[in-house]
Amino acid sequence: MNHVYSDVIQFKGNHYDFGYRQGELLKESPILFNREKQWAITRRRHFTINAQEAIQLFSRFMPSMLDELQGLADALNWTMEDALREFGGYYVEYEKSGCSILTGSEFIIRNYDSHPGYYEGRYMIYQPTDSGYATIGPSMQITGRTDGMNEKGLAMGYNFINRVGSDNGFVCNMIGRIILETCANVEEAIALLKEIPHRTSFSYVLIDSSGETFVVEASPRKVIARKSNISTNHFEVLTEENRYRTDDSLRRQKELESQRSDNLDVYTAYQLLNDKEKEIFAHKYDASAGTIHTSAYLPRDRKALFAIGGNQMPVIFDFNRYLAGERIHVTRIKGMLNYHTSFVNMDRIYDE
Repeated sequence: MNHVYSDVIQFKGNHYDFGYRQGELLKESPILFNREKQWAITRRRHFTINAQEAIQLFSRFMPSMLDELQGLADALNWTMEDALREFGGYYVEYEKSGCSILTGSEFIIRNYDSHPGYYEGRYMIYQPTDSGYATIGPSMQITGRTDGMNEKGLAMGYNFINRVGSDNGFVCNMIGRIILETCANVEEAIALLKEIPHRTSFSYVLIDSSGETFVVEASPRKVIARKSNISTNHFEVLTEENRYRTDDSLRRQKELESQRSDNLDVYTAYQLLNDKEKEIFAHKYDASAGTIHTSAYLPRDRKALFAIGGNQMPVIFDFNRYLAGERIHVTRIKGMLNYHTSFVNMDRIYDE
């Protein structure tokens, strides 16, 4: 078993200062070194980006992200184009992953399945003072989010479907960040997902304090919303966008359906996904499909639960108290994975 951890980073301030602070932290972290090695290994280090197009889209959907990216660039002594390419979440390839999501009337539970060597180990709690809603959740590609909840009680997670047929557009983690900072409820999030350009095909699972869940099937070609409490890694409606093989996704869906009930409480649901002996927790880390974290959000209570690895008691964050001015004293979330590779925030794992 390998001991791993996520750093808890909390910040209140404008987006430029938030970006600058993240840049300062990155200079002291092995994350950038590991990212550079990863891009070289996968031969995608020198991908191109239409910077002007990305700027125009951010200006339309989330102008404050341009300030955050400028702060990152200034702290790292980069150009704005460098920051857009590395952290803009636009026109970037995304590592394939698994992921399973289950919701009830008062919660959303999510297993994030991927490869540990791509996991940033950053749990972000941010309250902007210039524009946008306060948010809580793990980061991806620094500025994006793998899942999360905002101060209005809107929570979201997403599931990878397919990268075949990709097009110019934002990747999942940046779309998740834009949803959380700019949308107050499920209706606003669905409207955004129908308008924003999508790089690849993903399902976005949305729930707010009303307790109703929608799964939004989004591809570069079409977006539809449907009511459901379960989502894995295949579309139910836009089936032409699915990968050739969906056996494991269908298996996990059936297992969740068999376990789900109307009176399922959040802790029982959490155990269903986090218990390594059950059928949802994934062990396929070599295939970028092993469970790294289990997260849960309670929109009505504004609480977030988070654990790394399986059979773990979650750390519980009271987001309401944070919003009321209390500082969160958790600085690191520890866990264990049955895999030899550490997270990219811990060591120079690609050092020669």
